[in-house]
Amino acid sequence: MKSGSRALGVAESSPGAARAPTDDADDAHFSTDPSPESVLCGAVVRADRVVDGLAFETCAVGGDDATDAIASLYDSLDRADVRYLLVSGIAPAWFNLVDIDRLAAALDRPVLSVSFEESEGLEPALAAHFSGAALDRRLDTYRAAPPRRPVEVNGETVFVRAAGCDGDEAAQVVRG
Repeated sequence: MKSGSRALGVAESSPGAARAPTDDADDAHFSTDPSPESVLCGAVVRADRVVDGLAFETCAVGGDDATDAIASLYDSLDRADVRYLLVSGIAPAWFNLVDIDRLAAALDRPVLSVSFEESEGLEPALAAHFSGAALDRRLDTYRAAPPRRPVEVNGETVFVRAAGCDGDEAAQVVRG
């Protein structure tokens, strides 16, 4: 990215999920029961890697509102200077799939979905956990997503889906 450019990075966390109970009083407010909502955090980061803004939103665990929640998070920042949106993965909050093409069109910004592990894809997992219309909607979104492209960053490989820009521009953005 050019000096002065900004990107919005979005990642999610499911409060209470996978937390073991402890005897530590500081941990008393954490629940061991999975939450029906997942928290999305967006960080505006400048090209020189300085954080320049934060926003939060929620989406349903196992739902179908992640795309709209990310758009709402972006809108809440009211930042016309954000040039790119980077999302951690394509299926946050237990298969709440992000439609990155729709998101790129709605925000009029390139959207990159970045994942850190090679995989055979989500179709088998989706079929194992969903059926009927819920499965069909997820498969339609997943199959319409741009293909994952491996990109080397600092000697490591990440996998990038790009909407609103070509693969070379996406690789340049991810490499920083």
